[in-house]
Amino acid sequence: LPLTLDVITVEQLMEHLGDSILSSIPKDIPEAAQLNYEQNMHDAIAILPKLQTGLDVNVRFTGVKDFEYTPECIVFDLLRIPLCHGWLLDPESPEVLAAVGNCGYNQLVEKIINNKSSAKTELVTEALIAESFLERTASQLTYHGLCELNTSLADDELAVLFRNNHFITLHKHKNHLYQLVTDQGFLNECDVVWETLTNVEGDGQFADSDLL
Repeated sequence: LPLTLDVITVEQLMEHLGDSILSSIPKDIPEAAQLNYEQNMHDAIAILPKLQTGLDVNVRFTGVKDFEYTPECIVFDLLRIPLCHGWLLDPESPEVLAAVGNCGYNQLVEKIINNKSSAKTELVTEALIAESFLERTASQLTYHGLCELNTSLADDELAVLFRNNHFITLHKHKNHLYQLVTDQGFLNECDVVWETLTNVEGDGQFADSDLL
């Protein structure tokens, strides 16, 4: 994008992403793999307009890069942008681990609804434990997840963090996590570009473009 560009429109952004996807086609891949790649590429371009309203992703609580596969994930794969989240189960809470299991968010909500009306006491108890976990972690970030994010990202790596049903640009620098500030209220604050991600409460410290 031009250095003199102060504001980018949605149309310009979509065009830039589309061009990036088209230019990312790997060379010298087998014909069968190329056909599959081209199909994924067309699917991703068709999904791009959804970026204006939000993409459908379904987290799994077992790892920072664990998502139920949906067509929307193709966009991140083709652009080679890591998609992650920090909504993880605490390995030291065996009851919660057992209640949630390997369910994704959508499956877990359905499981809670079904089991709360069960005649079996153990299923009702399990549903209440899982429901309590979702309520306690409504910010979609846990301290175990925060630690795992810091461990999984390489220094100076960029990623996209899914949290609070939003996608956030995440950057790791000198073993610290920073999230890009996109709040309209900071539009004219030149020294506010990044915010540290050090806790689940959301009261990080602001930093400029040099992370100072």
